[in-house]
Amino acid sequence: MLSYILIGLCFSLVGVAGLQLMYMFYLDRLDRERKKRLAELERRVRDLKKLLAAARHRIDEQDELIESLELFGHGREEAWADVIEEN
Repeated sequence: MLSYILIGLCFSLVGVAGLQLMYMFYLDRLDRERKKRLAELERRVRDLKKLLAAARHRIDEQDELIESLELFGHGREEAWADVIEEN
C-alpha cells in the first residue's frame, strides 16, 4: 500500500516538474519574442529619427526662403506706403 502511495507521489512530482519545465520554455519564448520586438522598435526609431532630421532640415530651408522673401516684401510695402503718401 505504501508503495502505491509513493508511486502516486512520484508521478505527481514528475507532473509538477514537467509543468515547471513547460512554463520555463514558455518564458524563454516570450523573452526571445520581446528581444525581437525591441530590436524592431529600435530600428524603427532610428528610421524615424532620420525622417525627423530630414523634415527639420527641410523646414529650416523653407523658413530661410520665407525670410528672404519677406525681406523683399517689406521693401515693396514701404514703397507703396511712400507712393500713397505722395498722392
